Amino acid sequence: MLKRASLLWLLVPYVLFLAVLPLVDRVRPTVLGLPFLFFWLLLATLLTPVAVWLAWRSDRRRGGRAGRGSAG
Repeated sequence: MLKRASLLWLLVPYVLFLAVLPLVDRVRPTVLGLPFLFFWLLLATLLTPVAVWLAWRSDRRRGGRAGRGSAG
């Protein structure tokens, strides 16, 4: 079992940008007047900080602060 399963959220940008790209490489249909590929990349760009925040929050809640140095 994974020790830090909360960090799996960091795989979301990889999946959104690279793994799914061959499936969404389309000009038609259009979404909100944008080609589907452009809309998908825009959506993935907006969801990436959310995934990183979720990974950070889950890891912090779990007590993953051991990597921090002391402040003096």
